[in-house]
Amino acid sequence: MKNKVLYHEILFFVLLAAMSIIKVFLSAGITTGMSAAVWTNLLPRTGVILLFLMVYLWINLFSIPRFLKVKEQGYPAWLLLVFQFLALGFLMAFGVNVATYYAHPADYSYNGYGLFSMFGYNDQPLKSIWMGWERGLLFLTLYGIYAALREYLCYRIENSGSKSRYYTLIANQVSGLLFIYLMIPGFFAIFNLVENDRYYLVYFLAANTALFIYVSNIFWLFPRYLKDDKLSVEFVVRLLVSTFVYAFPVVVFLTYNNMFGVIWLENWLFQMLVTVPCTWLVYRSQKDELLEWNKSAMELTRSKADLQFLRAQINPHFLFNALNTLYGTALIDGSKRTADGIQKLGDMMRFMLEDNHQDFIPMKDEIAYLRNYIDLQKLRILPSDQIRLEANLDIAQCDHLIVPMLLIPFVENAFKHGIDGDEKSWIIVDLSCTADSIHFKVRNSVSKAVFVDPERKSSGIGLNNVRERLMLFYEGKHQLKCGRVDDEFIAELTIQLL
Repeated sequence: MKNKVLYHEILFFVLLAAMSIIKVFLSAGITTGMSAAVWTNLLPRTGVILLFLMVYLWINLFSIPRFLKVKEQGYPAWLLLVFQFLALGFLMAFGVNVATYYAHPADYSYNGYGLFSMFGYNDQPLKSIWMGWERGLLFLTLYGIYAALREYLCYRIENSGSKSRYYTLIANQVSGLLFIYLMIPGFFAIFNLVENDRYYLVYFLAANTALFIYVSNIFWLFPRYLKDDKLSVEFVVRLLVSTFVYAFPVVVFLTYNNMFGVIWLENWLFQMLVTVPCTWLVYRSQKDELLEWNKSAMELTRSKADLQFLRAQINPHFLFNALNTLYGTALIDGSKRTADGIQKLGDMMRFMLEDNHQDFIPMKDEIAYLRNYIDLQKLRILPSDQIRLEANLDIAQCDHLIVPMLLIPFVENAFKHGIDGDEKSWIIVDLSCTADSIHFKVRNSVSKAVFVDPERKSSGIGLNNVRERLMLFYEGKHQLKCGRVDDEFIAELTIQLL
């Protein structure tokens, strides 16, 4: 599905410009015998509207696409963009200056010359061709900030992985609603169909609330808490509270403080009686599509995780290193350590082949896999005062269920990147549980040099995959922090189970 946020925005400004030009023609009193004075009034006003529209389209259809590719094109592209920014600011200011010279808006106290007044009162147009340039640059800067936020949001949506289509659907619906939301008052304001400003206040109050309620109900409340279309106490309470909060009339509060409580309640009742039933009808018409897309995203995430697991199961680097280690222990100190190592390796491979395919397994099985992996890695590392390895796996109260192989990637990464025989190195693994949570923390040194190890070439399951599985199975119930702190890398995961 294609992202239509920019399409809706461009459509809004094009229609707004078209309506403004129509209004200029109507207010100029166009007849078949058009006088020179009418042309003098008509052309400057329509010219300024078209100028602003052309600058807007140039920015979105040319400048921003070029900016997104600026890294590939180097410094000349940066210079070209800076030149465009300065040239567009000058073009806006100079165009308004020329239009002011012919239209003389000061004779009408700038009434009907809203775009002209944005560049200041100017009773001596063309005295300086640079007049208003700083305002043009200010407008471009403000719009540039907005456009950057819009492009960043679209980028995050397009790169949200398996849920990109679902998030694109949400963005398209919200931007479509914003188009209608702004077009209605724009139409009434341009053609002066409503004189009383309080009507606009009421409109924005009700429309703002309705917009928040629509997004909240369609994409959060109804799908998540209305199971099988059956009302529950939890759903009703959330519906009443969320609608009551969204009805908070900020604009009215600032203007009609003495009527604050009454207007708040009136707005809330209106939204409950009108907006909520409408959102329910819309949700019912789109329910199958929304749930199917959301389910497809979850299945894609699950399939991707399974594929990563399959790759981890047949990882030749780990198997090769484990067998080499066992061979070395057999040559050095006989069969006892070799037998223990083979048993641990066998237990790990059995876990990969059997438990790994389940959605949830007992914590004791996950901990056993961690212990076996750490013990096998210890066999490979020669004892040294420079190396510190600790595994504090507290199994008290760890009687929960957990997604299989959720914790091992953190330990894998620690052994791949944290041990250097020529430097002081450490790996510290801490695991503890409470009645309703799991806390896991891995700390490892950051080695300056990378020693040769075939297993470093493999990414295992990977932290990105872990993040996707956490979002799939523990959305809103986990906290993951990963990053370098001084001379060590720390990964800390907390999962709330209730």
